[in-house]
Amino acid sequence: MDIAATTDKTRKIRSFSIAKWSIFGVLILTYILVYFHRMAPGVVSQDLMGAFNITGAQLGTLSSIYFFVYAFMQLPSGVLADTLGTRTSVINGNIIAGLGSILFGMSESFEIACLGRFFVGLGVSVVFVSIMKSNSVWFHERVFAIMSGLTLLIGNLGSVLAAGPLAAILTVLEWRSVFVGIGILSLVLASLGFFIVQNKPEDLGLPSPNDYGSAQDGSNPKSWYANLLSVVLTRRVWPGFWVQFGMIGSLYSFMGLWGVRYLQDVHHADRGLAAAHITVMLLSFAAGSLFFGWFSDRLGKRKPIIVGCVMGYLATWLMLIYLPWTPGAQGYLLFAIMGLMGAGFVVTFAAAKEVIHPDLSGMAVSTVNTGCFIGTALMQPLFGYVMDTFWDGRIVDGIRMYSTTDYTYGFYLVLLFAAIAIIGALRLHETGGRNIIATNNR
Repeated sequence: MDIAATTDKTRKIRSFSIAKWSIFGVLILTYILVYFHRMAPGVVSQDLMGAFNITGAQLGTLSSIYFFVYAFMQLPSGVLADTLGTRTSVINGNIIAGLGSILFGMSESFEIACLGRFFVGLGVSVVFVSIMKSNSVWFHERVFAIMSGLTLLIGNLGSVLAAGPLAAILTVLEWRSVFVGIGILSLVLASLGFFIVQNKPEDLGLPSPNDYGSAQDGSNPKSWYANLLSVVLTRRVWPGFWVQFGMIGSLYSFMGLWGVRYLQDVHHADRGLAAAHITVMLLSFAAGSLFFGWFSDRLGKRKPIIVGCVMGYLATWLMLIYLPWTPGAQGYLLFAIMGLMGAGFVVTFAAAKEVIHPDLSGMAVSTVNTGCFIGTALMQPLFGYVMDTFWDGRIVDGIRMYSTTDYTYGFYLVLLFAAIAIIGALRLHETGGRNIIATNNR
Protein backbone atom coordinates (compact mmCIF):
# COMPACT_ATOMS: atom_id res chain seq x y z
CA MET A 1 0.00 0.00 0.00
CA ASP A 2 2.80 2.38 0.93
CA ILE A 3 4.63 1.47 -2.29
CA ALA A 4 1.50 2.14 -4.35
CA ALA A 5 0.95 5.46 -2.60
CA THR A 6 4.55 6.49 -3.17
CA THR A 7 4.34 5.50 -6.84
CA ASP A 8 1.14 7.50 -7.28
CA LYS A 9 2.69 10.53 -5.58
CA THR A 10 5.75 10.31 -7.82
CA ARG A 11 3.55 10.04 -10.90
CA LYS A 12 1.57 13.12 -9.89
CA ILE A 13 4.74 15.11 -9.22
CA ARG A 14 6.10 14.15 -12.64
CA SER A 15 2.79 14.94 -14.36
CA PHE A 16 2.56 18.27 -12.57
CA SER A 17 6.09 19.23 -13.58
CA ILE A 18 5.55 18.30 -17.23
CA ALA A 19 2.23 20.14 -17.36
CA LYS A 20 3.38 23.39 -15.76
CA TRP A 21 6.52 23.71 -17.88
CA SER A 22 4.70 22.78 -21.10
CA ILE A 23 2.10 25.44 -20.38
CA PHE A 24 4.80 27.93 -19.48
CA GLY A 25 6.59 27.09 -22.74
CA VAL A 26 3.59 27.89 -24.95
CA LEU A 27 2.82 31.06 -23.03
CA ILE A 28 6.39 32.31 -23.09
CA LEU A 29 6.69 31.78 -26.85
CA THR A 30 3.57 33.88 -27.23
CA TYR A 31 5.03 36.50 -24.90
CA ILE A 32 8.18 36.71 -27.03
CA LEU A 33 5.99 37.87 -29.91
CA VAL A 34 4.34 40.44 -27.61
CA TYR A 35 7.71 42.07 -27.06
CA PHE A 36 8.62 41.83 -30.73
CA HIS A 37 5.55 43.84 -31.71
CA ARG A 38 6.25 46.28 -28.89
CA MET A 39 9.79 47.15 -29.97
CA ALA A 40 9.92 46.53 -33.74
CA PRO A 41 8.62 49.99 -34.84
CA GLY A 42 11.83 51.57 -33.57
CA VAL A 43 13.98 49.66 -36.08
CA VAL A 44 11.57 50.12 -39.00
CA SER A 45 10.69 53.72 -38.12
CA GLN A 46 12.34 55.19 -41.20
CA ASP A 47 10.70 52.54 -43.39
CA LEU A 48 7.31 53.42 -41.92
CA MET A 49 7.81 57.17 -42.35
CA GLY A 50 8.85 56.63 -45.96
CA ALA A 51 6.13 54.08 -46.80
CA PHE A 52 3.26 56.19 -45.46
CA ASN A 53 4.82 59.71 -45.80
CA ILE A 54 4.13 60.61 -42.15
CA THR A 55 5.44 63.06 -39.53
CA GLY A 56 7.07 62.27 -36.21
CA ALA A 57 3.79 62.76 -34.38
CA GLN A 58 2.04 60.40 -36.81
CA LEU A 59 4.81 57.83 -36.38
CA GLY A 60 4.36 58.10 -32.62
CA THR A 61 0.62 57.66 -33.05
CA LEU A 62 1.03 54.57 -35.26
CA SER A 63 3.31 52.95 -32.70
CA SER A 64 1.31 54.09 -29.66
CA ILE A 65 -1.99 52.61 -30.90
CA TYR A 66 -0.64 49.27 -29.68
CA PHE A 67 -0.04 50.77 -26.23
CA PHE A 68 -3.36 52.61 -26.00
CA VAL A 69 -5.27 49.42 -26.76
CA TYR A 70 -2.98 47.42 -24.47
CA ALA A 71 -3.54 49.89 -21.63
CA PHE A 72 -7.32 49.97 -22.13
CA MET A 73 -7.42 46.17 -22.10
CA GLN A 74 -5.39 45.57 -18.95
CA LEU A 75 -8.29 45.60 -16.48
CA PRO A 76 -10.52 43.56 -18.82
CA SER A 77 -7.56 41.20 -19.28
CA GLY A 78 -7.37 40.72 -15.53
CA VAL A 79 -11.09 39.98 -15.43
CA LEU A 80 -10.76 37.50 -18.31
CA ALA A 81 -7.79 35.79 -16.65
CA ASP A 82 -9.64 35.45 -13.35
CA THR A 83 -12.95 34.33 -14.90
CA LEU A 84 -12.56 32.64 -18.31
CA GLY A 85 -8.99 31.61 -17.54
CA THR A 86 -5.62 31.69 -19.26
CA ARG A 87 -6.46 29.12 -21.94
CA THR A 88 -9.35 30.99 -23.57
CA SER A 89 -7.59 34.35 -23.30
CA VAL A 90 -4.34 33.25 -24.93
CA ILE A 91 -5.89 31.23 -27.76
CA ASN A 92 -8.14 34.07 -28.87
CA GLY A 93 -5.44 36.66 -28.27
CA ASN A 94 -3.03 34.85 -30.58
CA ILE A 95 -5.64 34.62 -33.33
CA ILE A 96 -6.47 38.34 -33.17
CA ALA A 97 -2.82 39.43 -32.96
CA GLY A 98 -1.85 37.13 -35.80
CA LEU A 99 -4.50 38.51 -38.15
CA GLY A 100 -3.60 42.06 -37.09
CA SER A 101 0.10 41.53 -37.85
CA ILE A 102 -0.71 40.15 -41.29
CA LEU A 103 -2.96 43.16 -41.98
CA PHE A 104 -0.22 45.55 -40.80
CA GLY A 105 2.34 43.92 -43.07
CA MET A 106 0.02 44.10 -46.10
CA SER A 107 -1.29 47.64 -45.48
CA GLU A 108 -0.96 50.19 -48.26
CA SER A 109 -2.17 53.22 -46.32
CA PHE A 110 -1.50 54.83 -42.95
CA GLU A 111 -5.10 54.21 -41.85
CA ILE A 112 -4.98 50.47 -42.62
CA ALA A 113 -1.61 50.20 -40.88
CA CYS A 114 -3.18 51.82 -37.81
CA LEU A 115 -6.03 49.29 -37.97
CA GLY A 116 -3.58 46.39 -38.13
CA ARG A 117 -1.63 47.83 -35.21
CA PHE A 118 -4.91 48.15 -33.30
CA PHE A 119 -5.68 44.43 -33.70
CA VAL A 120 -2.12 43.47 -32.77
CA GLY A 121 -2.42 45.48 -29.54
CA LEU A 122 -5.85 44.02 -28.83
CA GLY A 123 -4.65 40.44 -29.30
CA VAL A 124 -1.43 40.63 -27.32
CA SER A 125 -2.98 42.69 -24.51
CA VAL A 126 -4.24 39.55 -22.73
CA VAL A 127 -0.98 37.62 -22.81
CA PHE A 128 1.07 39.09 -19.96
CA VAL A 129 -1.70 39.09 -17.38
CA SER A 130 -2.62 35.55 -18.42
CA ILE A 131 0.92 34.28 -18.00
CA MET A 132 1.26 36.00 -14.62
CA LYS A 133 -2.05 34.46 -13.56
CA SER A 134 -0.84 31.07 -14.78
CA ASN A 135 2.42 31.48 -12.87
CA SER A 136 0.50 32.31 -9.70
CA VAL A 137 -1.50 29.06 -9.83
CA TRP A 138 1.10 26.67 -11.28
CA PHE A 139 4.11 27.79 -9.19
CA HIS A 140 4.56 28.28 -5.45
CA GLU A 141 4.12 31.84 -4.16
CA ARG A 142 7.66 31.96 -2.80
CA VAL A 143 9.07 31.82 -6.34
CA PHE A 144 6.54 34.17 -7.95
CA ALA A 145 8.92 37.14 -8.20
CA ILE A 146 11.69 35.06 -9.75
CA MET A 147 9.17 33.49 -12.17
CA SER A 148 8.09 37.03 -13.05
CA GLY A 149 11.73 37.83 -13.73
CA LEU A 150 12.21 34.66 -15.79
CA THR A 151 9.08 35.50 -17.78
CA LEU A 152 10.37 38.97 -18.58
CA LEU A 153 13.87 37.67 -19.30
CA ILE A 154 12.67 35.21 -21.92
CA GLY A 155 9.94 37.52 -23.19
CA ASN A 156 12.55 40.17 -23.82
CA LEU A 157 14.12 37.87 -26.39
CA GLY A 158 11.35 39.23 -28.58
CA SER A 159 12.67 42.73 -27.93
CA VAL A 160 16.18 41.62 -28.74
CA LEU A 161 14.97 40.02 -31.97
CA ALA A 162 13.23 43.30 -32.80
CA ALA A 163 16.51 45.22 -32.53
CA GLY A 164 19.84 44.02 -33.95
CA PRO A 165 18.57 40.78 -35.53
CA LEU A 166 15.64 42.57 -37.17
CA ALA A 167 18.00 45.20 -38.56
CA ALA A 168 20.06 42.38 -40.11
CA ILE A 169 16.96 40.63 -41.49
CA LEU A 170 15.85 43.87 -43.13
CA THR A 171 18.93 43.75 -45.34
CA VAL A 172 17.44 40.71 -47.12
CA LEU A 173 13.67 40.96 -46.44
CA GLU A 174 11.15 43.79 -46.56
CA TRP A 175 9.57 44.87 -43.30
CA ARG A 176 6.19 43.80 -44.65
CA SER A 177 7.29 40.17 -45.08
CA VAL A 178 8.57 40.08 -41.50
CA PHE A 179 5.23 41.12 -40.00
CA VAL A 180 3.24 38.75 -42.18
CA GLY A 181 5.51 35.89 -41.04
CA ILE A 182 5.11 36.85 -37.39
CA GLY A 183 1.34 36.86 -37.86
CA ILE A 184 1.39 33.31 -39.20
CA LEU A 185 3.51 32.22 -36.22
CA SER A 186 0.89 33.68 -33.84
CA LEU A 187 -1.78 31.52 -35.47
CA VAL A 188 0.41 28.44 -34.96
CA LEU A 189 0.78 29.29 -31.26
CA ALA A 190 -2.99 29.61 -30.97
CA SER A 191 -3.25 25.99 -32.12
CA LEU A 192 -0.62 24.86 -29.59
CA GLY A 193 -2.48 26.71 -26.83
CA PHE A 194 -5.66 24.80 -27.65
CA PHE A 195 -3.95 21.45 -27.09
CA ILE A 196 -1.56 22.26 -24.22
CA VAL A 197 -2.63 25.19 -22.02
CA GLN A 198 -4.79 24.52 -18.94
CA ASN A 199 -6.11 27.10 -16.49
CA LYS A 200 -5.08 25.42 -13.22
CA PRO A 201 -3.69 22.14 -11.83
CA GLU A 202 -7.12 21.03 -10.65
CA ASP A 203 -8.27 20.89 -14.28
CA LEU A 204 -5.89 17.96 -14.72
CA GLY A 205 -6.71 16.39 -11.38
CA LEU A 206 -3.46 17.68 -9.83
CA PRO A 207 -3.05 19.46 -6.46
CA SER A 208 -2.38 23.19 -6.26
CA PRO A 209 1.14 24.20 -5.12
CA ASN A 210 -0.34 26.93 -2.88
CA ASP A 211 -2.58 26.50 0.14
CA TYR A 212 -4.13 29.76 1.27
CA GLY A 213 -6.57 28.16 3.65
CA SER A 214 -9.49 30.36 4.60
CA ALA A 215 -8.16 33.14 2.38
CA GLN A 216 -9.74 31.32 -0.54
CA ASP A 217 -13.17 32.37 0.75
CA GLY A 218 -12.44 36.09 0.51
CA SER A 219 -13.36 36.70 -3.14
CA ASN A 220 -16.81 36.90 -4.65
CA PRO A 221 -17.14 34.30 -7.43
CA LYS A 222 -20.55 35.64 -8.47
CA SER A 223 -19.46 39.19 -9.24
CA TRP A 224 -16.34 39.96 -11.25
CA TYR A 225 -17.32 43.63 -11.06
CA ALA A 226 -17.28 43.58 -7.25
CA ASN A 227 -13.91 41.84 -7.28
CA LEU A 228 -12.48 44.34 -9.77
CA LEU A 229 -13.82 47.25 -7.76
CA SER A 230 -12.22 45.88 -4.60
CA VAL A 231 -8.85 45.73 -6.37
CA VAL A 232 -9.13 49.20 -7.90
CA LEU A 233 -10.14 50.71 -4.54
CA THR A 234 -7.15 49.14 -2.77
CA ARG A 235 -4.80 52.11 -2.39
CA ARG A 236 -1.75 49.92 -1.82
CA VAL A 237 -2.00 48.61 -5.41
CA TRP A 238 -1.55 52.03 -7.07
CA PRO A 239 2.05 53.04 -6.24
CA GLY A 240 3.26 50.27 -8.56
CA PHE A 241 1.05 51.73 -11.29
CA TRP A 242 2.86 55.07 -11.09
CA VAL A 243 6.28 53.42 -11.04
CA GLN A 244 5.45 51.68 -14.28
CA PHE A 245 3.76 54.75 -15.77
CA GLY A 246 6.84 56.91 -15.29
CA MET A 247 9.79 54.58 -15.61
CA ILE A 248 8.64 51.91 -18.06
CA GLY A 249 6.41 54.27 -20.03
CA SER A 250 9.43 56.41 -20.89
CA LEU A 251 11.83 53.48 -21.26
CA TYR A 252 9.59 51.59 -23.69
CA SER A 253 9.12 54.76 -25.72
CA PHE A 254 12.86 55.12 -26.08
CA MET A 255 13.67 51.45 -26.68
CA GLY A 256 10.66 50.78 -28.87
CA LEU A 257 10.55 53.86 -31.08
CA TRP A 258 12.82 56.86 -30.56
CA GLY A 259 16.14 55.34 -29.46
CA VAL A 260 17.29 54.16 -32.89
CA ARG A 261 16.21 57.42 -34.55
CA TYR A 262 18.02 59.43 -31.85
CA LEU A 263 21.30 57.63 -32.47
CA GLN A 264 20.88 58.01 -36.22
CA ASP A 265 19.90 61.69 -36.21
CA VAL A 266 22.11 63.04 -33.43
CA HIS A 267 25.09 60.67 -33.33
CA HIS A 268 25.02 59.75 -37.06
CA ALA A 269 25.05 56.02 -36.38
CA ASP A 270 23.86 53.67 -39.12
CA ARG A 271 20.83 51.49 -38.43
CA GLY A 272 22.95 48.46 -37.49
CA LEU A 273 25.02 50.33 -34.89
CA ALA A 274 21.98 52.13 -33.49
CA ALA A 275 20.04 48.87 -33.20
CA ALA A 276 23.04 47.26 -31.50
CA HIS A 277 22.85 49.86 -28.72
CA ILE A 278 19.16 49.11 -28.21
CA THR A 279 19.98 45.39 -28.24
CA VAL A 280 22.46 45.92 -25.39
CA MET A 281 19.84 47.87 -23.47
CA LEU A 282 17.24 45.15 -24.01
CA LEU A 283 19.63 42.36 -22.98
CA SER A 284 20.49 44.27 -19.81
CA PHE A 285 16.79 44.89 -19.19
CA ALA A 286 16.05 41.18 -19.64
CA ALA A 287 18.89 40.01 -17.40
CA GLY A 288 18.00 42.62 -14.80
CA SER A 289 14.40 41.43 -14.73
CA LEU A 290 15.53 37.95 -13.74
CA PHE A 291 18.14 39.26 -11.30
CA PHE A 292 15.88 41.69 -9.45
CA GLY A 293 13.09 39.11 -9.27
CA TRP A 294 15.52 36.60 -7.72
CA PHE A 295 17.17 39.18 -5.48
CA SER A 296 13.84 40.46 -4.18
CA ASP A 297 12.73 36.93 -3.27
CA ARG A 298 16.11 36.25 -1.68
CA LEU A 299 16.08 39.50 0.29
CA GLY A 300 12.40 39.22 1.20
CA LYS A 301 11.95 42.90 0.39
CA ARG A 302 10.24 44.81 -2.45
CA LYS A 303 10.37 48.55 -1.78
CA PRO A 304 14.14 49.14 -1.39
CA ILE A 305 14.84 47.50 -4.74
CA ILE A 306 12.18 49.49 -6.57
CA VAL A 307 13.23 52.81 -5.02
CA GLY A 308 16.91 52.19 -5.80
CA CYS A 309 16.21 51.25 -9.41
CA VAL A 310 13.99 54.27 -10.08
CA MET A 311 16.65 56.60 -8.65
CA GLY A 312 19.30 54.92 -10.79
CA TYR A 313 17.08 55.22 -13.86
CA LEU A 314 16.74 58.96 -13.41
CA ALA A 315 20.52 59.27 -12.96
CA THR A 316 21.21 57.52 -16.29
CA TRP A 317 18.94 59.94 -18.16
CA LEU A 318 20.73 62.89 -16.62
CA MET A 319 24.00 61.38 -17.83
CA LEU A 320 22.63 60.79 -21.34
CA ILE A 321 21.40 64.38 -21.62
CA TYR A 322 24.19 66.34 -19.94
CA LEU A 323 27.40 64.27 -20.11
CA PRO A 324 29.53 63.98 -23.26
CA TRP A 325 29.49 60.45 -24.69
CA THR A 326 29.75 58.76 -28.06
CA PRO A 327 28.31 55.58 -29.58
CA GLY A 328 30.52 52.56 -28.97
CA ALA A 329 31.94 51.54 -25.61
CA GLN A 330 30.59 54.59 -23.76
CA GLY A 331 27.19 54.32 -25.37
CA TYR A 332 26.90 50.57 -24.73
CA LEU A 333 27.74 51.06 -21.06
CA LEU A 334 25.26 53.91 -20.63
CA PHE A 335 22.47 52.04 -22.38
CA ALA A 336 23.20 48.86 -20.44
CA ILE A 337 22.91 50.67 -17.09
CA MET A 338 19.69 52.35 -18.17
CA GLY A 339 18.17 49.01 -19.16
CA LEU A 340 19.33 47.39 -15.93
CA MET A 341 17.79 50.09 -13.74
CA GLY A 342 14.51 49.93 -15.66
CA ALA A 343 14.33 46.19 -15.01
CA GLY A 344 13.64 46.82 -11.33
CA PHE A 345 10.00 47.41 -12.27
CA VAL A 346 9.49 43.62 -12.29
CA VAL A 347 9.21 43.70 -8.49
CA THR A 348 6.07 45.87 -8.70
CA PHE A 349 4.12 42.82 -9.87
CA ALA A 350 5.01 40.82 -6.78
CA ALA A 351 4.29 43.82 -4.57
CA ALA A 352 0.85 44.24 -6.18
CA LYS A 353 -0.27 40.64 -5.86
CA GLU A 354 0.87 40.59 -2.23
CA VAL A 355 -1.48 43.38 -1.09
CA ILE A 356 -4.60 41.81 -2.60
CA HIS A 357 -6.63 38.63 -2.19
CA PRO A 358 -4.77 35.69 -3.84
CA ASP A 359 -7.75 34.82 -6.06
CA LEU A 360 -7.62 38.31 -7.56
CA SER A 361 -3.93 38.33 -8.50
CA GLY A 362 -4.73 38.68 -12.20
CA MET A 363 -6.69 41.89 -11.62
CA ALA A 364 -4.02 43.29 -9.29
CA VAL A 365 -1.23 42.62 -11.79
CA SER A 366 -3.28 44.07 -14.64
CA THR A 367 -4.02 47.24 -12.68
CA VAL A 368 -0.33 47.88 -12.08
CA ASN A 369 0.60 46.83 -15.61
CA THR A 370 -1.81 49.40 -17.05
CA GLY A 371 0.53 52.15 -15.89
CA CYS A 372 3.30 50.96 -18.19
CA PHE A 373 1.15 51.12 -21.29
CA ILE A 374 -0.69 54.33 -20.51
CA GLY A 375 2.71 55.92 -19.95
CA THR A 376 4.11 54.58 -23.23
CA ALA A 377 0.96 55.44 -25.18
CA LEU A 378 1.19 59.04 -23.98
CA MET A 379 4.94 59.41 -24.26
CA GLN A 380 5.46 58.18 -27.84
CA PRO A 381 3.21 60.71 -29.64
CA LEU A 382 4.02 63.49 -27.16
CA PHE A 383 7.71 63.00 -27.82
CA GLY A 384 7.08 63.18 -31.57
CA TYR A 385 4.86 66.24 -31.15
CA VAL A 386 7.53 68.08 -29.16
CA MET A 387 10.16 67.32 -31.79
CA ASP A 388 7.83 68.36 -34.63
CA THR A 389 7.25 71.65 -32.77
CA PHE A 390 10.97 72.50 -32.72
CA TRP A 391 11.84 70.82 -36.04
CA ASP A 392 13.88 73.06 -38.38
CA GLY A 393 12.31 71.69 -41.59
CA ARG A 394 15.23 69.50 -42.72
CA ILE A 395 14.19 66.51 -44.87
CA VAL A 396 16.41 63.79 -46.32
CA ASP A 397 14.97 61.29 -48.83
CA GLY A 398 11.46 62.31 -47.83
CA ILE A 399 12.09 61.64 -44.10
CA ARG A 400 12.19 64.29 -41.38
CA MET A 401 15.56 64.73 -39.67
CA TYR A 402 15.60 65.96 -36.06
CA SER A 403 18.37 67.86 -34.26
CA THR A 404 20.01 67.52 -30.85
CA THR A 405 17.83 70.36 -29.56
CA ASP A 406 14.66 68.61 -30.73
CA TYR A 407 15.57 65.46 -28.82
CA THR A 408 16.66 67.38 -25.72
CA TYR A 409 13.21 68.94 -25.40
CA GLY A 410 11.73 65.46 -25.79
CA PHE A 411 14.02 64.14 -23.07
CA TYR A 412 12.69 66.74 -20.63
CA LEU A 413 9.42 64.80 -20.84
CA VAL A 414 11.34 61.68 -19.81
CA LEU A 415 12.70 63.45 -16.73
CA LEU A 416 9.17 64.42 -15.76
CA PHE A 417 7.98 60.84 -16.13
CA ALA A 418 10.94 59.59 -14.07
CA ALA A 419 10.01 62.00 -11.28
CA ILE A 420 6.49 60.55 -11.24
CA ALA A 421 8.00 57.06 -10.91
CA ILE A 422 10.07 58.17 -7.91
CA ILE A 423 6.97 59.46 -6.12
CA GLY A 424 5.22 56.15 -6.74
CA ALA A 425 8.21 54.12 -5.51
CA LEU A 426 8.44 56.08 -2.27
CA ARG A 427 4.76 55.39 -1.52
CA LEU A 428 5.01 51.63 -2.13
CA HIS A 429 3.89 49.34 0.72
CA GLU A 430 6.49 46.81 1.85
CA THR A 431 5.04 43.27 1.99
CA GLY A 432 8.09 41.37 3.16
CA GLY A 433 7.72 39.00 0.21
CA ARG A 434 4.44 37.45 1.46
CA ASN A 435 0.78 37.90 0.63
CA ILE A 436 -0.37 40.04 3.57
CA ILE A 437 -4.06 39.15 3.04
CA ALA A 438 -3.50 35.39 3.08
CA THR A 439 -1.05 35.63 5.98
CA ASN A 440 -3.50 37.62 8.10
CA ASN A 441 -6.26 35.05 7.43
CA ARG A 442 -4.24 31.99 8.38
